[in-house]
Amino acid sequence: MNTTITYEFPLNERIRVFIRLEQLFQQFSHFLTGETVADKRAALSVLLDIMTIFRRNDLKSEILKELDRHANALNKIANNQSVDTQKLEELLTKLNQTSKKLYAANGKIGTHVMESDLFQSIAQRSSIPGGTCSFDLPEFHYWLEQDEAIRLKDLEHWSSPFADIRIAIDLILNFIRNCSSPTQEIAEAGFFQFLLDTSQPHQLLKVSLDKSIHCFAEISGGKHRCTIRFMVPSSDNKRPTQSPDDIPFSLTCCLF
Repeated sequence: MNTTITYEFPLNERIRVFIRLEQLFQQFSHFLTGETVADKRAALSVLLDIMTIFRRNDLKSEILKELDRHANALNKIANNQSVDTQKLEELLTKLNQTSKKLYAANGKIGTHVMESDLFQSIAQRSSIPGGTCSFDLPEFHYWLEQDEAIRLKDLEHWSSPFADIRIAIDLILNFIRNCSSPTQEIAEAGFFQFLLDTSQPHQLLKVSLDKSIHCFAEISGGKHRCTIRFMVPSSDNKRPTQSPDDIPFSLTCCLF
């Protein structure tokens, strides 16, 4: 059983978007396996959020840059005797295969999904609170009442353009999260501040503390300085307050 809670704080916009997409992909997978009408509605809502992020960002280019950078970094350590060469080759193969699939994908990711009249109607009405009721979209109501196999096939088809993107993001975030070792720190009176080495392109902070400690980590900062405050939730619906106690935690400055 996991006895710690980990809070993550991205240090650049690229990683921030990747983590948001990771969460949305996980939610989509969860609702995809549910068989109720509510599950399918939720899955479509999440898929629309994913598409919104893709419309606002040139993610294909950003992801390819990260994959290439990671492959170059792994190639540089290939001759290190302490490296598991078989594991390294497997990782490089997976990176290269994923890159090739993304390079081969034509146009902007996910645009063909809007070729479906049904999906387009759902997307247009979803901007209205409660706008996809049966009287608004009878075709959608009909689709929701179909057999699970039909609904699942359509959802898998609509989400298929993002499959390789999801694999790429999982690879990138996994490398970043596991590339550095944590240090054990103490936040005196719930406060901890530190400087980052500006010569190193840190990408992510991870703060972990024991679940038995009754507070949460509030992280702020940028490329130069970061601050962590451990806040105690209010029991009377007021604002959380900074803990007066010294809080032990582990800090990982992730850099790959």
